[in-house]
This record gives sequence, structure tokens and C-alpha cells, in this order.
Amino acid sequence: MTIRVTVWGENVHEQKSEVVAGIYPDGMHGCIAAALNRAEGIEAGTTTLQDPEHGMTAERLAQTDVLIWWGHAAHGEVADAVVERVTEAVWSGMGVIFLHSAHFSKPFKRLMGTPCNLTWREAGERERLWLTSRNHPIAAGLPDHFELEYEEMYGEPFGVPEPLETVFVSWFQGGEVFRSGLTWKRGAGNVFYFRPGHETYPTYHDANVQRVLQNAVRWAHNPARRIADPTAAPNVPVETALEPITERGPKLHKAGEEGLR
Repeated sequence: MTIRVTVWGENVHEQKSEVVAGIYPDGMHGCIAAALNRAEGIEAGTTTLQDPEHGMTAERLAQTDVLIWWGHAAHGEVADAVVERVTEAVWSGMGVIFLHSAHFSKPFKRLMGTPCNLTWREAGERERLWLTSRNHPIAAGLPDHFELEYEEMYGEPFGVPEPLETVFVSWFQGGEVFRSGLTWKRGAGNVFYFRPGHETYPTYHDANVQRVLQNAVRWAHNPARRIADPTAAPNVPVETALEPITERGPKLHKAGEEGLR
């Protein structure tokens, strides 16, 4: 079975910064998709903020098994209707991977329900990532630790809910540490956050980072049929109860009336 991936790129820094454009001439989203397409069983395409409906149409999401999201400068420009559409797709069973500064993206904050804040420093520091769960599928084929020579520092505390699993912890030259690979379950969807990926450094060209993303796509994929309406809250009539019951007491709602939401 081929896993269908959509890589969503904000595509702003690539247009405004010669440094970023030089490192990622096809955009960060293009670099990530190319790395995924080199992996067996993965088929990746791209969309950007500038596309109609930010490329996140209902049709595109229905054809996406795993969504990868990178954003930074234009979180606020993402339409709330698109955020809800993406969120419901995750609840229905679509996998999603958020990268680097997407911790402040609207979809990630919507799914986490927390501030998702952290400390940071842009100084081109060395980052050392340590595996904290050697047998996790996302860690397959990786050494116990690997380094990125230049990265932006993110430091704890990280304002997210307690994860299901912590796969990576990072150390930076300045002394800070950060939980850099975290997993959650939201509805029927698998969620992974991976920290590295500052746009002025060649992080997504790194072989270990590419391996993490390939592994994460396979982990996030849910092969089960999507839940058709993950927000449905139907009123169950008395006559359809599994055991016979007699209706009693006052009611707010008439038969067939929608509930208050």
C-alpha cells in the first residue's frame, strides 16, 4: 500500500530571503517531498499557503494519508475554516506531522489545546538529538544520537500536553534541552511533532532528519477507513435503546431535535 503524503509549506521565507532560497531552491516543502519520494511505499506532493484554500481543500485532505506542516512567519494568515477542516481530518484518522516552528501553527495549537510556547535563540548552535525510545518505529535505523551542526535553539518548558511518547530529546551548545520528538493521539489520528528545521540552515538535507521523516510518515499512517463525521453527536431515540426503557421525567429536546453544541 502506498502512503499518500501532502507536504504543506508556508513558502514565505523562500520568496523573501536569499539565504533560504539558496538552501532550498525548490522550497523547504519541495526538499521534504523529494526526500519522502525516495522512500519505498511513500508518494508525496506539496501545497502552499498561497494556493487556493491554502491547498487544504476537502478533496485534497480526503486523498491525504499523512499531512506534514511547516509554518513560521504567516501562522495568522491561515484561514480558520481551513484549520477546522484540517483538525477534523486528523480526528477522522489522517496522520499529521508538525515541524519546527509549526508548534505555533493554528492546527497544532487547536489539536493540543495549550499555548505551545517555549524559549528560543537563533545563534547557529550545534544540536545533539538523543533517542529516548530506541525501539520506537520513528527511531528505526537511527544511531543513539546524531548532531546538526547549525540549528536554532528551542528550550524547555514546552507548553504542550503530556505526550504519549517522547522519541527524541535535544541538547544545545548553550546548555538547554528540549523534547524534540513527541507523539499524541487525537481522535483517530496520530500526531508527531519534530523540532529541527530552522529555515536558514540545511536541516532537511540531513540524512538522519530525512530518515526520521520517512519513519514518522509510516508511523502516522492509519490504514483504517476514515470516520465519516468525527464531530457527530447524535440523539439516540428511546425506541432504539438496546434494552427496553420507559421514558420519564421532563425533557429539553423534542424527538429528532439537534443537541446544543
